[in-house]
Amino acid sequence: MPRSIVIVLDSCGVGALPDAADYGDAPGANTLGNTARHLGGLALPNFERLGLGNLTQIPGVTRSPSPAAFVARLRESSKGKDTITGHWEMAGIHTEVPFPTYPDGFPPEVVAGFAAICGKAPLGNTTASGTEIIERLGAEHIATGRPILYTSADSVFQVAAHEEVVPLPTLYDWCERARAMLVPPNAVNRVIARPFVGRPGGFSRTPNRRDYALDPPPNVLDRLGAAGIGVYAVGKICDIFSGRGVTSSVRVADNEEAILRTFELLGHLDRGFVFVNLNDFDTKFGHRRDVRGYGAALERLDKHLPKLESLLRPGDLAIFTADHGCDPTAPGTDHTREFVPYVELGERRGEGGTIDGMEAVGNRVLETLAIPRSVA
Repeated sequence: MPRSIVIVLDSCGVGALPDAADYGDAPGANTLGNTARHLGGLALPNFERLGLGNLTQIPGVTRSPSPAAFVARLRESSKGKDTITGHWEMAGIHTEVPFPTYPDGFPPEVVAGFAAICGKAPLGNTTASGTEIIERLGAEHIATGRPILYTSADSVFQVAAHEEVVPLPTLYDWCERARAMLVPPNAVNRVIARPFVGRPGGFSRTPNRRDYALDPPPNVLDRLGAAGIGVYAVGKICDIFSGRGVTSSVRVADNEEAILRTFELLGHLDRGFVFVNLNDFDTKFGHRRDVRGYGAALERLDKHLPKLESLLRPGDLAIFTADHGCDPTAPGTDHTREFVPYVELGERRGEGGTIDGMEAVGNRVLETLAIPRSVA
């Protein structure tokens, strides 16, 4: 029985979509291409062999006349440039109405409701970088116990708290209750628990983040489950789909652990779908505008490709893609609306040009596993 693997390079876009300006982007976003240009080139020999250089100009990665994979660019059709919108579209869910965002902070009734949950008024209530706001408000948080509430250009309700001040179970409980509180018109797509540690001047976020997403509509994961196919989530995939259709899930601290857990799954799974998110690209490097870190993470991933290929069996499918862009050379700290790569390892070879709709990912998984696109 063939297996399918989808590995999402979270935020690794390959060029601005025509409507990028409608989402507030500066001209010319291209996460992969601009990262390589800024660094004077990237060393990605395995991705080069597969044909990644055929999708956009990437200094250091030449175009392949005969790619060893099937490569294409995917054009997102949903309204948004965030994690939920991108992953959901891969699974066949189209977002026609953008999720609400809060460039001026959350309205008084939302803040009051959250204060009632916590027993104290939150600090912040503004748009901010997560690392910046804990440096700015962390000391006051430690002194008062008041949680730090903030958002971004995405539809997120983020709660930061020091692990020694607010125990993790308490923080998670607050976020779960906030998730239940945030109903239309304030139904943000994710509530995110953002624990941190350290002292003023040296705060750092921990791997104990939790995402509480809206429940998704029926999607590809349901269709796999109805057919008796296991869905094995690595990283924040389970959170993105609120556990819907997920057979088992493993949390990871970073990209490296995510890849190793994926290899372990492929070492013993005889059938099923492995769905992986590599979050470091977005959280650690894209949002922080760390171009060098982004490039180094791509080069580390490239070194793992031969091992992945050695674990694939005849008939297996492996896809590398992304959910949106987050160009580390762009102004600001927000996502960028971009085409995303589609690199398919399997029986197909060649170039697919530009494909409309990120649901091409989920549809190809269903096709490989011989599952109908709708549940009978």
